[in-house]
Parts: sequence; C-alpha cells; structure tokens
Amino acid sequence: MTSLNISTNIRTFATTPFSDQKPGTSGLRKAVSVFQQPHYLENFIQSIFDTLGDLQGQTLILGGDGRYYNRQAIQTILKMAAANGMGRIKVGQRGILSTPATSCIIRKYQAMGGIILSASHNPGGIKGDFGVKYNIENGGPAPEKITEAIYARSKTIARYQILDAPDVDLENLGESRLGEMVVEVIDSVQDYEKLMESLFDFAHIHQLLTSRNFRICIDSMHAVTGPYAHALFERRLGALTGSVRNGKPLEDFGGGHPDPNLVYAHELVDLLYGENAPDFGAASDGDGDRNMILGRKFFVSPSDSLAILAANATLVPGYQAGLAGVARSMPTSQAVDRVAAQLGIDCYETPTGWKFFGNLLDAGKATVCGEESFGTGSNHIREKDGLWAVLFWLNILAVRQQSVEEIVREHWQNYGRNYYSRHDYEEVDVERANALMERLRSQIPNLKGKQFGKYEAEYSDDFSYTDPVDGSISQKQGIRIGFTDGSRIVFRLSGTGTHGATVRIYLEYYEPDAAKQNLEPQQALVNLIAIADEIAQIRTLTGRDKPTVIT
Repeated sequence: MTSLNISTNIRTFATTPFSDQKPGTSGLRKAVSVFQQPHYLENFIQSIFDTLGDLQGQTLILGGDGRYYNRQAIQTILKMAAANGMGRIKVGQRGILSTPATSCIIRKYQAMGGIILSASHNPGGIKGDFGVKYNIENGGPAPEKITEAIYARSKTIARYQILDAPDVDLENLGESRLGEMVVEVIDSVQDYEKLMESLFDFAHIHQLLTSRNFRICIDSMHAVTGPYAHALFERRLGALTGSVRNGKPLEDFGGGHPDPNLVYAHELVDLLYGENAPDFGAASDGDGDRNMILGRKFFVSPSDSLAILAANATLVPGYQAGLAGVARSMPTSQAVDRVAAQLGIDCYETPTGWKFFGNLLDAGKATVCGEESFGTGSNHIREKDGLWAVLFWLNILAVRQQSVEEIVREHWQNYGRNYYSRHDYEEVDVERANALMERLRSQIPNLKGKQFGKYEAEYSDDFSYTDPVDGSISQKQGIRIGFTDGSRIVFRLSGTGTHGATVRIYLEYYEPDAAKQNLEPQQALVNLIAIADEIAQIRTLTGRDKPTVIT
C-alpha cells in the first residue's frame, strides 16, 4: 500500500444553528436540497464530533448506500474528521458500505463507531432524500442519550472545522493521509462475506444453488446490496449469472423506490408470480438492512419470516446451540411469541427502531430480532441485515428440501397463523396526523370492554417500554388496542419519512384452525380494518379514501 502525505490547513467557519437537526429513529433524514444548504451537513457532522469528544487515535468507519450526494458528503466528512483530530477512517471503496457491513466492520476492528450515509428505503436522486446516521462502538445505532446530545449540540453550534485539502481517491484500495489522519479505502464486501461464511453452511447452499433444480432471483433495486449479492450468490455460492437483478448501485436507484415490499418491488413480485417462476426470490432496500422473501407464487410476511427463522435456527451452523431469546418490535405480529413459548425462551417486545434491540443483544438476552417493516437480524452485528436473512432462508431450504410455501404452511399448522397487515397513509398533513393520534389517545381510557361487532376490547394503551438492561423508559411508542380473542390494532406515526407524516395501522388476527388458514389477509382482516377506521376516523381525518401502501 502506498501512503500519500497531503499538505493541509485547518479552516474554522462561523455558523449558526439549524432548528431541524433532531435525529429520528434512524438518524437525520431530509431532502437532498436541505442537506445541500450551506453549512447544513457540516453543522450536523461537527455536532457529532463535538458530542463524541476526544477523537485522537480513534478509528471511524464511513460509507453509504450510493445515493445522490453520497460522494460529496463523504469528502466533506473525511476533511472534517481530519480537522477534528480523528486518527483513522476506513471508508468503503467508491463510498459504498451497506449498513450491515458497516456494523460488521465497526465490531471487527473495534472502531469507536461509524457514520452511515443513507435514507434507507426512501427515494434517491437529486430530488430525493439523504440521511446521516451515527453508529456506536457495538456496531448499533446510537441510543437516544447520544442522539439527544447531538441534537442539543446542533442547537448551540457556532463553528465547525474542516481541512482545506484535495478530495481523497475513493476508487482504489489502499491508504493515504489527509493531514495527520490515515484514510484507508477498504473492500466493501470482504469482511461481511467472511462473517456470513462463519454463520451459514455455504457448502450446503452451494449444492442447492448449483443443482439446477432450484433457481433464485435477488433484486438489489439498484441500491447498495448489488456488489454484495453478486459476490455472495453468483460468485461464491454458484447461482446462475443473472440471478442478481438491478445489481449496480445508482444515485437515483434507477428511478425506483428502494423499499422491498409488494408495491415497490413489483418487478420481482411479477416474476415470482409469473409463469416458469424461480423457486425463491428476495429483495433488499437502499442501505441493505431490509429484506422481502418470496417463494414461487407465495409471499412471506416479515412477521412470519422472523417466526420461521427462530423455529428453524438450529438447522443453521451459527445457531446450532439454540437461541438465548428473541425480540420483536411492538407492531410486529405475535407469531414469534408462539415460537418462543414452545422453545421455552424469552420474547421481548420493544419500540420500533433497531437501537432498542442493541441492549438485549449485548446482554445476551436475545439472539434473533425482527420488525414487521421487513427487518430481521441477530447478534452477529447490531443492525438488521437483509442478505443475512436471505442466506438464513437458503440454508433452511437446503436442509429441509421443501419449498418456501411448504415450510410456511407447515409452520402455520404447528403454531397457528397470525393474519397480519400494515396500512400506510404516506405524506399526510402533519397537523392532521397529530390530531388523529391525539384523538386516539383521548379514547384510550374508555375502550376497555367496548364491543365492536364480535370483537370486545380487552385493553388499550399508549405503549411504553422500560429497557430490562439499563432501565431507560421510552413512552408514546404507539397506540395499542387488544381484543379478547388475541387480535390487535396498532396505530403509530413513522419517524422515517421526510415529507409530511406517515400514519401506520397494524392489524392482526390469530387463527389456530388449519382449515381456516388459507384466506387472503385483507379478507381475513376485513372486520378489523373497519373497526380501525371506526375508532380512528382515518378516512375523515387524513382526507384519504385508501392507504398508500398495503403490506
């Protein structure tokens, strides 16, 4: 490796605070045009560095999902890190690092943390969204005490520091110097691929994928997982060339919406539901931490996927010893709860946001975690991990020699089926969305015992979570209405959008009778859908006659 010394000068710029730099559940996400305002990105990055304190001799991991403004932001962050005394930055080649890979690399090299540039599943391009997220030394998203400190600093910031220096070459692997700081351009895939090989039976999966009796289609949606998917599935595991679709990361994701659900991944859905369909399909999102699983003409809900991974974990080498426990976000269906009960392990219910799983994983209380929003993962890193879930499924399929549909239906027969759906009303006027939620909160004390057709409300609350590890309390995490038959309706506002508010309604109905497990979910949930609208007056208060997205 060559080392290049660059003569540089530290420049200090006076600045004034922006009022809107409060990180959400997954960092700070805004429209690209907001980040392009003079000093906007610099203010937030300096607020991170000021919050972290002494950076001397420390290592930081840096990369992003390849969306528009990724490369420019990386150059700014590199120069600011050098000016603030950072010892070393490991940056992904061409600025590419998936969120799971970043978590992996932070942990492997014991870095102080990492900065991930992504707005996850939000659209990209010059008119799209951008985001900045800080992950801590365990590889997980910064907890609220750190994000709140960053926000507090952003409200008082008066100056930032940056080196006056040429841009760093991100195309070629190797080391260079930016002032006194070492910049190491690393292979984006290598460390992550090695971690996956340590967990899964690659030989068994290779046998499945080269049998030519089993075909897969992996849709990377022109987002960050393309290089990882090509390396893992086609080059390492022997899948046919062309098994990975849309595998080149593009700044605008090819004009698509990199959200792996039935609406935005419709190309993959059409393929899996078409004639001569592959046996297995999967899609991942902008930064690579989400996944959608499909069999031939069969969709696996994220909640069912989590439950099935937990139930079959001992078939996978990395989890042969069993699971310490499982965890799910509160809106996620209770399917995994039933698996945990049968296995005799704890199941934790947390607020939405992967950071809430971090303490459970660090404390050894949970091994596998998941969210209904197409996110699953385990204690191998501290983020959800899209390609990990795909490999997990392929490992199970290789061992069991059954189709995706056969495995899911057998699971329902053993544990019962949790019919489940999420209705998203996107870009709702913020005042209308808040009015809807406040109206719901006002009804909470009066719902218990109330009859809605055949459903009787057993409880209603605004979910509050007390962390079993550190005792921290998170309140107002979503309004739950539970019924005496085990059905649920959950209402919450999403913190991941950048335009207006997203109102999310989660509907769940448990059916233990195998003879009644073949309904289409919207049909099975039709009564609960009507009850949700009756209670919340969704159509009236949002001005919408139907959801934007149904999953």
